[in-house]
Amino acid sequence: MSERKGTRSERDSMGSVQVPEEAYYGASTMRAVGNFPISGLRFSRRFIRALGLIKRSAAEVNADLGLLEPRLAEAIVRAADEVAEGRLDDQFVVDVFQTGSGTSTNMNANEVIANRAVELLGGRRGSKLVHPNDHVNLGQSSNDVIPTAIHLSALLAIREDLTPALSELRASLAAKAEEFWPVVKTGRTHLQDATPIRLGQEFQGYAGQVARALQRLGRAATELEEVALGGTAVGTGLNTHPQFAARVCERLSAATGLAVRETDNHFQAQSNLDAVVGCSGALRAAAIALLKIANDISWLGSGPRAGLGELILPEVQPGSSIMPGKVNPVIAEALIQVCAQVIGNDATVAVAGQRSFFELNTMMPVAGYNLLQSIELLAAAARNFAERCVDGLQATERGPELVEKGLGIATGLAPIIGYDAAAEIAKEAAGSGRTIREVAQERTELSDEELRRALDPTGMTEPGLRGKED
Repeated sequence: MSERKGTRSERDSMGSVQVPEEAYYGASTMRAVGNFPISGLRFSRRFIRALGLIKRSAAEVNADLGLLEPRLAEAIVRAADEVAEGRLDDQFVVDVFQTGSGTSTNMNANEVIANRAVELLGGRRGSKLVHPNDHVNLGQSSNDVIPTAIHLSALLAIREDLTPALSELRASLAAKAEEFWPVVKTGRTHLQDATPIRLGQEFQGYAGQVARALQRLGRAATELEEVALGGTAVGTGLNTHPQFAARVCERLSAATGLAVRETDNHFQAQSNLDAVVGCSGALRAAAIALLKIANDISWLGSGPRAGLGELILPEVQPGSSIMPGKVNPVIAEALIQVCAQVIGNDATVAVAGQRSFFELNTMMPVAGYNLLQSIELLAAAARNFAERCVDGLQATERGPELVEKGLGIATGLAPIIGYDAAAEIAKEAAGSGRTIREVAQERTELSDEELRRALDPTGMTEPGLRGKED
């Protein structure tokens, strides 16, 4: 096939393909571009970084093992570094919705690195002086590289983005718990009045949810540290040196500070996406926790006059194009929408995990894309929520004012006069619009001091059995 102006001819196992002259990718990538004109979605920067790190470490190890000529290895290392650093991101042009093993993206990386390495050696792109399969992909298969890249990129994203963001949010919530500790308000269960609670205790609960989300993510990350590299096509390790994967993992660990390790069972490592599904589940749980927190804070700040009005949320922008002066909980709403996206992404990852037939999962690209998007969105939204909403929250007097009017404090009478008698007092108070204290003064023989102790809202925020003094 003759070359057209502005193109060069490259070959793969299926023949010649015209590739843009300025492109570093080659024939396999060009075929994939034509085969998958689907979404325009591409793997994220962090995933491409992971691919670059893997290819660099592989070249170094293959040279150490005497399998790759040092001159070629050095050029591959330099080119892979450029991929890892993001200098060649525009060369990664394959759609996320592609072959289920991610072979097209692995070959995209192999070709870009090979042609850049050729250029570094003074050769011409497409010359195969550095071969994408024989040299860059030496000892590897898409079937073990792509799941390894998913694990590595997710680990990096969790460590660098999500863990710091959630830790910041936990600290912000914990600080508000301390600030709001003196504020005693009516608790709510089933959206109905319940016994008193400190506003600080509510926020202590929120901080605890985030802390446990971090713990779940930590456990999921430990599973991701086990990678499939070294199994090649079906887990047998065909065409790779027995020491290759362990040595590559050592280099990846040194380069990233992660504890990456070769799996001790390659047949499970690349025949499923269990660790990815587990991590996505931990992200879903974190999203549901943040959704609860954002919903609660939105409701507590509802009003300012016709809602609960127990919190004042920071005013960050006008809330309406028609209603002057209206301000909405927009930061919380942004987080809520992110949480919905993460929950949807998890559903996709769960379906992807089910496409694990025999020795290979065949939905790796979409699973990896959704996993990374969930991590990155949660991180950005959690940090934004902490900084633009939680840190600026203020408590109002509305919560304490409603405590005396609440029906839940009748619970303090139950150990003294019995559940049924306390319930009758609560019903009469509800029907008459009077307070529990007012009705109890009429219907019981308790003294004012006994009622004060029994109906003390602050005392009700602590554990213990309440009753008459001896």
